[in-house]
Amino acid sequence: MRSLTVPLIASILLTVAPLAAQEIVTTPIEDVPLDELIGQLTTTPNEPQGDDYLSTSSEAVVQDVATATAGELRILDKLTGQVTDLSLENGQTARLGFLEVKLNECRYPIDNPSGDAFAQIVVRDTDGTLFSGWMLASAPALNAMDHPRYDVWALRCITS
Repeated sequence: MRSLTVPLIASILLTVAPLAAQEIVTTPIEDVPLDELIGQLTTTPNEPQGDDYLSTSSEAVVQDVATATAGELRILDKLTGQVTDLSLENGQTARLGFLEVKLNECRYPIDNPSGDAFAQIVVRDTDGTLFSGWMLASAPALNAMDHPRYDVWALRCITS
């Protein structure tokens, strides 16, 4: 009798556990304008005034950006470990296996062209669109493509 109760309790717990799971709500980054996103990422602390050395507030700094003619993306095949760098012009599409990667636009900070890159890309496969949005070279995990086999991220804008 005891040997039947342990599997019975385990099966009940496995059935009830998903019902207690918490719902996670996310906001797509595509809904945030690029200028606002850049302002959120580039913050500098306020200079302390007088005895105000304990101030922890920060002020957003808006960066002026320019559009590059091309950009460089990196693709990692997690299955084989192969890394491929793609140099694409704005609007150009490249195929790698069953992936189709399109660079719509690449922007960079005017005062520091090699400092960062903001790339708007679309990644598709045979099943449809896997990713569509802005990727930041300095913060690739901020808006990453979630795929079991491939990772795609922006490296830099090509300005010349």
